[in-house]
Amino acid sequence: MPERGVTFGRATGTVPAASRQAASLALFRIFEASARERFMRATLNSRKADAVVTPRALERRALHEFDDGRLVLEHLAGDPQAFGTLVDRYQTRLLNFINRTIGDRERAEDLVQEVFIRVFRHLHRFDQTKKFSTWIYTIASNLAKNELRNRSRNPLVLFQTIKKHWEADHRPLQFEDATARPDDLYRKRYLKEAVDQCVDQLPTHHRAVFVLRELEGKSYAEIAEITGCNLGTVKSRLNRARNSFAQLIEPLLE
Repeated sequence: MPERGVTFGRATGTVPAASRQAASLALFRIFEASARERFMRATLNSRKADAVVTPRALERRALHEFDDGRLVLEHLAGDPQAFGTLVDRYQTRLLNFINRTIGDRERAEDLVQEVFIRVFRHLHRFDQTKKFSTWIYTIASNLAKNELRNRSRNPLVLFQTIKKHWEADHRPLQFEDATARPDDLYRKRYLKEAVDQCVDQLPTHHRAVFVLRELEGKSYAEIAEITGCNLGTVKSRLNRARNSFAQLIEPLLE
C-alpha cells in the first residue's frame, strides 16, 4: 500500500508514514535553508558591487573578514567602521530572532535598534573571554522577553506533546534528500505561512529556544546562557517545542 504523502496545494511528495513528524520538521529546515541561501546570494552581489578597488572598499572588505572579537577590539581602538560591520553582520539575524519571538516585525525593528544602542554603550565592558554572539543574543532575548511581559494579551495555549521521548542531541530538522527542495513559488509561500503560523502559536518560552536552536543553530550551552536557563531546562523546552511544532504543522501539510 502506498505511503501517505505530504501535500502542498496540488504538489505532493511522499515520505514514510513512520517519519511524518521528522518530515514535517524537515520542511521547516528546508525553508530556512532556502532563506539563508537567498541572503548569502544578496550578500555576494553586494560585495561584487563594492569590487571597485578604493581604499575605503579595501578597508570594508578587510573588516568583514575579521571575527567578532577582532571587530570589538578595532572599535575600542577607535576604528569608526568596525561597529558598523558588527551591525551589518547581526542586524538581519537579530531581526528574525526577535520577530519570531514577539510576532511583530515593526516592533522587532525597534528592538533591534535598541539592542545595538545598548551594545554600543556597553561594549567597553564586554568580557572578551566570552563569545560576542552569545552576549548580543542575550541582550536581544531580554528585550524580547520584556516586550512580551509588558503586553496585555491572552495567554498562549500550551499544547500537549506528541512524543514522550526524544534523544537529547537528536536533530529532527534534517532532510534525507538534499535535492528534494520545494522550488515552486506557491509551495514556498504556503510553507512560509504555515511555519510562521505554527511558530507563533508556540508558548513564548518554548518559541525562544526553538528559534535559537533550529533557526539560529545555537548550541545548548549558548541557549542556556542567552535565556538564563539551565541546560536541562533548555533541552526540556526544546523537546516540547519540537513536538508541539510537529503537531501544529502536520494538519496544515495534509
